Amino acid sequence: MNKALATMVARQLQQHQLPLQIRLRSGQRLGAADAQVVLHVHDNAVLKHLARGHIGDIASAVVEGQADLDGSMREVMTLASMLLAQAPTLAHNHWWTRLWRYGHSLAQHSLHQDAANIQFHYDVSDDFYALWLDPRRIYSCAYYRATDMDLAAAQEAKLDLICRKLHLQADERLLDIGCGWGGLLVYAAEHYGIRGSGITLSRNQYAYAQALIAAKGLQNRLSIHLCDYRDFQTDTPFDKVASIGMFEHVGHAHMTAYFQTVRRLVKAGGLILNHGITAGGTRNSQLGGGMGDFIEKYIFPGGELLHIGEALRHVADAGLEAVDIENLRPHYAKTLWAWSDALEAQLPAALAILENTLSPAQANRVLRAYRLYLAGCAMSFEHAWISIHQILVTAPDGDVNHGRLRGAQSDYPFKRDWMYLT
Repeated sequence: MNKALATMVARQLQQHQLPLQIRLRSGQRLGAADAQVVLHVHDNAVLKHLARGHIGDIASAVVEGQADLDGSMREVMTLASMLLAQAPTLAHNHWWTRLWRYGHSLAQHSLHQDAANIQFHYDVSDDFYALWLDPRRIYSCAYYRATDMDLAAAQEAKLDLICRKLHLQADERLLDIGCGWGGLLVYAAEHYGIRGSGITLSRNQYAYAQALIAAKGLQNRLSIHLCDYRDFQTDTPFDKVASIGMFEHVGHAHMTAYFQTVRRLVKAGGLILNHGITAGGTRNSQLGGGMGDFIEKYIFPGGELLHIGEALRHVADAGLEAVDIENLRPHYAKTLWAWSDALEAQLPAALAILENTLSPAQANRVLRAYRLYLAGCAMSFEHAWISIHQILVTAPDGDVNHGRLRGAQSDYPFKRDWMYLT
């Protein structure tokens, strides 16, 4: 069987001229002698994944030590895209598939499970994230207003774009749902004079954001809450709400309720900016080829993606109005490659940081998983297998005389020129 598999894989490599060399435990070598990517196979089961084009399973084998990879992450991902048997956005949408997806979503997104999911990812190590994120620790898609911007400048441009889209004014109250390390709130307070609150389920992010606010002397303007968005209460609705990179964690089964909760938290006529990853296909809730399963297991348990069309349906079902939509997909590909390149340049330091809190074996698994995750997501955004959208939403107040235009029913001016710097 192993010999037959090896023969099949060797034929595939030759037929498709794949830039890969495979080295088996027996010492046998398959593929191009001068390939830039070398896969060292320690368990011949990996050959099955290669034959089927399941790159997610190959990635899992690398994380678990059943195989090793030599080559840059950019070269590895060029190869990975060639190995896929079919586009990872293709999926069957039978009624039983939809039923299973709904049940799985319900089970994955209880209050307890969501907290565990978030802490699994975001509480790995603050120092680990600081190694490859920008100085503000913005862990979401940057905005490359100029193509030659570095990551730090592009992240500031993204923060400013969010503030401009929300039309933030001095002393307005801003709620940041899933506030991360507090970067948006601090930026909005310093540059737009807002008062704000943030919500996070990550203990590490909560502690860091609290310390950052104190160091900036913003305690009288900003506060952070360690809680689920469903449990957050306020006596006075906020003027504006931002949710950046959070709704991917909500789940299909809870999406309308999520937008209803957001509507409860914003004043009538207020603005909401929802920034999140969306599915590239209309029928798949995760990437095929084993990639979605890999991310679910090693990176984002409970993560679920919706196509932009489905997301807009939930917005409408919650009684909200989407007034502006922008696709930032190419920006996220560039952002992810910046993160990947930064991590690749500091692998020994990253491993040492992880070994401060994890066993050497666990630290190695986490590092391998993140290397493949960051580069794999960059590749997926480049190919439009996944996307990302900013959806600017209003909570209509029913007053047709509200705002700058008759019939506006919100603070949104219904034009776009004020969003962008000239």
